[in-house]
Amino acid sequence: MGITTWATNPWGQAVPEHVAWALVWVALIAGLGFMLVHALYLALAAPPKAFAPRAAAVPERVARHSLAARLFHWIMALAMFTLLFTAFLPKLGVPFNWVAFHWIAGLVLTASIVFHIVHTSIFLDPGSIWPDKADLRDAGRRLARMWGRPAPPPARFGKYPLENKLYHLVIVLAALSATATGLFMMKRVHTGLFVRNPYLFSDLTWGMMYVLHGLAGVGLIALVMVHVYMGLRPEKRPILNSMVRGWMSRDFYLEEHDPERWAAAPPPAAAQKQG
Repeated sequence: MGITTWATNPWGQAVPEHVAWALVWVALIAGLGFMLVHALYLALAAPPKAFAPRAAAVPERVARHSLAARLFHWIMALAMFTLLFTAFLPKLGVPFNWVAFHWIAGLVLTASIVFHIVHTSIFLDPGSIWPDKADLRDAGRRLARMWGRPAPPPARFGKYPLENKLYHLVIVLAALSATATGLFMMKRVHTGLFVRNPYLFSDLTWGMMYVLHGLAGVGLIALVMVHVYMGLRPEKRPILNSMVRGWMSRDFYLEEHDPERWAAAPPPAAAQKQG
């Protein structure tokens, strides 16, 4: 099975047409496989947590996500699910008029990404989501202890664990690939926003763009499945709750996070009242 489908243009040239839709099933199986392996590992083989102790004065509730960050997350999630459903349900045999829903959701996703980049760069700490030396050091320690080798206990995480940071990097690449190609592909459909021009690029360029868009979309199926699964796991529920309420409890903060790498602050008064 190839990863692309091919077509012949009016000049007899073979050009890529789109991603092979059988890859949808590959993404679904990969997502389900990750869930199964991860659940079995935690149930049967995961070593107990061991972190270097840290003592600090911490408020009862620790602010994690601002209202703007939470609104971005849920708007992006709604746009992402709409894009995935409208893209792949027709290919799986559920016919409906999906084109308008798809490009409108794509514009919402694009606007939310632009907002997130600006908001994070100005009001938040953009470096907190990228891996640093402490993450790599502690990853080595955790791997050594998992294999039964002597190693110092790893420190608690900063605001985001290493696996969250790596996941963020992968989904950023996939989402930006899908968004950039999708904006160009809007020139091939009637949207009412600008003049349709299917001859903007050559057949080969359009084909490669469709393939990249499809690969990013298929990858996002597995990535979204993993994200939802991790958010619903019992031990991760406080993180999901913080994306709704904006804060997490002091006990969870002290159990998972290092005050020296992520300083605790109480949530705003409005969030306190809401909680």
